[in-house]
Amino acid sequence: MPEAQQGAPRPLRTTGRARLVPMRPRDPHEQGRAASTLELFFDLVFVVAVSIASVQLHHALAEGHVGQGILGYAIVFFGIWWAWMNFSWFATSFDNDDWLYRVLTILQMGGVLVFASGIPAVFERYDFTVLIIGYVVMRLAMVAQWLRATRSGGVAGRAAWSYATGIAVVQALWLITLLLPSPAFQIAQVIMIGAEIAVPIIAERIGNTPWHPHHITERYGLFVLILLGESLLGSANAIVEALGHTKDPAPLISLAALTLITTASLWWLYFWPPHHHAIRTFASSLAYGYGHYLIFAAAGALSAGIEIEIGVLAGHGELHPPLASFAYTVPVAVFVIGVWALAIRPHGDIWVNVAVPLAGLAVLIDPVIPIPFALTSVILALMIAVLVWRRPQRRLE
Repeated sequence: MPEAQQGAPRPLRTTGRARLVPMRPRDPHEQGRAASTLELFFDLVFVVAVSIASVQLHHALAEGHVGQGILGYAIVFFGIWWAWMNFSWFATSFDNDDWLYRVLTILQMGGVLVFASGIPAVFERYDFTVLIIGYVVMRLAMVAQWLRATRSGGVAGRAAWSYATGIAVVQALWLITLLLPSPAFQIAQVIMIGAEIAVPIIAERIGNTPWHPHHITERYGLFVLILLGESLLGSANAIVEALGHTKDPAPLISLAALTLITTASLWWLYFWPPHHHAIRTFASSLAYGYGHYLIFAAAGALSAGIEIEIGVLAGHGELHPPLASFAYTVPVAVFVIGVWALAIRPHGDIWVNVAVPLAGLAVLIDPVIPIPFALTSVILALMIAVLVWRRPQRRLE
């Protein structure tokens, strides 16, 4: 396949002895723009972070620490999602694929691995020291990228200056929060998350950066695939382990089949609508980008919910069966309703816009029946049947 079709920038002449390519805004209408191999490589380290976060959530729920586990997961996943999303939107605007861009991206990957190594301490001792250090490394590498983009000038250059300044200030404040006592630190966390979220809003109002709708929505879709893959991997590992401690494998085999149906239904749902139409304006792109926190977090938590249910079948864990079932039905419900609200609702007719959110709510009934995943799988399969019936699945360009 030609390099241009792999998402690499058009070849640009390097400047000076450093052989750097000028970092200018990419054409938002560029033909054949797709995810680059560097972006795909970048995603791999997030597989590690998501996997560790999901495992820790599973342990917390299995031990009955429901509130603490959900809170810890929500905060940790914010860091994962925010770092990934910020890089993806920067790349769609300024990726020039020169050696410095690659090195800074790899530095961010190192920060992700440090961040991932600090996740267990958050769940076990509510200690954010290593996690914040890794997060700051990621974000400072992003500051360096934005500083390079300031040389493009114009409205994009003004936005780049705002991003670089805002991110740098917020990272300094994150380091200061490590000096605070526990009660003050928890309050500071909320303020700092709000500050992180505010930086792009302010920067894009001071200037603006271009984005490629097909490229950015492809990136989001690829991350969803990673998260759904984590669910399949987690369930497979848990089932293999449980098979060694049970004399009757039939319930586990049935659960494996129903899990596959559920996960496949979520994949089908997500990729049904033409996502690139959802980010035509700044307001819509903001809603799409920020709203995906719930979709991504739900997809990542599904793995933990599946493992919880498998543990209950194997006779392990502190959660009672109905509560354990909510560990997977709630993520499924959030995922379905989130995808509907952000991408399906504008393109679906009355049948679709009733069937999808209704399915998202109906799966919450599953915990009242004794067969795990059975009702969820049936409901989601019926939802997919409605999608197939009501819309010829061809992209609107």
